[in-house]
Amino acid sequence: MACAASAAVATVGLAVSPAAAAPATTTQAEPGGACTAADLGTRHPYIKSSEVTPTITHFKGWYVTEGSTGTQSVNTSVQTTISVSVGLTGNVEGSFEFETLGKVGASLGLNVQVNYTSTSSTSTSVTWNFRNPGYYGLYKGTKKVTGTYGSLNCNRVQQGDGSWALKWIEGADTGSYTTFTTLEEGAVRCEDKVPANSIMRKAQDLLDCGSATATAKHPAGPVPSAKAAKAGHEAEKAAKAEKSVKATGSPAPATRAALDCQPAVYKIDVPGKPLNWSAPLLANDGIRLRESNWTSAHLDNWRLCNVTERNGVIEASLWNWGNGGCATVPADIANQEQAYLTTATCGEDDLQRFYIYRDVPGSSKIGVQNKYTGFMMGHDRYADGELIRQYSSGRQDGTGTYTLTGV
Repeated sequence: MACAASAAVATVGLAVSPAAAAPATTTQAEPGGACTAADLGTRHPYIKSSEVTPTITHFKGWYVTEGSTGTQSVNTSVQTTISVSVGLTGNVEGSFEFETLGKVGASLGLNVQVNYTSTSSTSTSVTWNFRNPGYYGLYKGTKKVTGTYGSLNCNRVQQGDGSWALKWIEGADTGSYTTFTTLEEGAVRCEDKVPANSIMRKAQDLLDCGSATATAKHPAGPVPSAKAAKAGHEAEKAAKAEKSVKATGSPAPATRAALDCQPAVYKIDVPGKPLNWSAPLLANDGIRLRESNWTSAHLDNWRLCNVTERNGVIEASLWNWGNGGCATVPADIANQEQAYLTTATCGEDDLQRFYIYRDVPGSSKIGVQNKYTGFMMGHDRYADGELIRQYSSGRQDGTGTYTLTGV
């Protein structure tokens, strides 16, 4: 793996002088608010947009005659399935996802789902007491909540007087979320007066009031609704398209022969302690905390390659001198909380790209975030051989803050 020094990125200017360890405390994350070096390895969500849409999940048109009033259980058909998801991975298992959905509910004043779940994908029954004959729509529905989120990360910001401070800034990663409120069920007729933009109104729309089907006399029992069938097909088509996009979201990386690497070589240390990131010798192993000694064989030496900088945040590939690979999160476990970090053949892959958040000049403390997953790097405990892992919100105890030490 050729690592050529690039003058074009040499102006990034990473400070490598030692600084006193910051206390492992976190602060309330607010845009522009103060943070500490312990927060460099953390992230918090903020809600950028929200949309609430009444949605029918199950529906059945049902005709009631004079002789068929009273309580009946009607088997409804699936209209659409709503799954709770946050980000590209589509799952909800980490603290960042829980916090995101919690903020959605708080900002809208709604009780939304904050765990991974979905509405039923099979037919379910609705039991209803029909007091009058007529054409009814039996339904189950909810309010679907969708939108986008951003992340707040701690990074150095230059003040108007030229000094530097650590503040919560808008991070480079964004994503979308989907959740829903409590399910409700009921029955509605064309002649019923119902609130606009309500779940009941959505069910009434599926009755296709005014059509020949809706105005005709029918025997007691189910009445097919062409409008409901069309809406169901469209929802199914959209769900398949979304699933296809997620399945192909991280293609195999294209390998490359050379990287533009900065000439400086670094160790990624635990601040004030001897253990640092060490790349694996074996392909099925991960990057671990190790103490540098004569057996390290440059596995603890890293270079920043293909470096760019936007709004004070560095993006780079982490090339290891010892095994010639680039740091990456394995693609098959990239959606998992606490997936381990390893190295692989360098390629054009966002799983091999990392954002680096920096302390104020004079300090070499950093936080590291994977570009594709948005997760922050950290470790479970300080111990020789401990794997470096990804955490959706980072390590809130400050153990996700590292030191970039020039060697």
